[in-house]
Amino acid sequence: MTTRLGTGAYALPGPDDAGTASTAIERVLARFGEVARRAGSAHGLSGDDLDEVLQEVRIRLWRAGAAIGKLETLTPSYVYRAAASAAIDLLRRRRARREERIDDDATTTSLRLALSTDQSGDDALVAGEVARAVEACLLELVPNRRAVVRMYLKGYDREEVAALLGWSEAKTRNLLYRGLDDLRRRLLARGIHP
Repeated sequence: MTTRLGTGAYALPGPDDAGTASTAIERVLARFGEVARRAGSAHGLSGDDLDEVLQEVRIRLWRAGAAIGKLETLTPSYVYRAAASAAIDLLRRRRARREERIDDDATTTSLRLALSTDQSGDDALVAGEVARAVEACLLELVPNRRAVVRMYLKGYDREEVAALLGWSEAKTRNLLYRGLDDLRRRLLARGIHP
């Protein structure tokens, strides 16, 4: 049995209620599981991704059961919205991880290139200063532009960047041109000319 707490929140089912809640959740998914799968598929998910969405729907149903008390009263539209929301959350987490990984990989790329072994001591020092200035200016860009510009500077073309980030070519092109323009202005403000 769930109980209402004084702050307006509800306690999650206790050990005695866990079996009952779990059974009720599985009954809801037996009735509306296909609706949840369609919501995930509509966002391009399949296989293990759909399983992950269904697991998140189970968690959301469990929380809903704690709040409303009767899972049997849930509608297919509620399950669809829960699954669609879970699918979007999954895609956002992946995009954030991908962008973080791209940022981490690109952070030292310009420094490594600047300090290559075929440069004299003075050239390497100047190149290192320029690389640090480029990195500092990149960090000032908005995250979407920063990710696109870093990948471009690493040698990816626009189509590859768009595919890796899951964006349209038009969005990628727009972010790249604006990001490069912003980077150029910031470097000029620091006295670094092309």
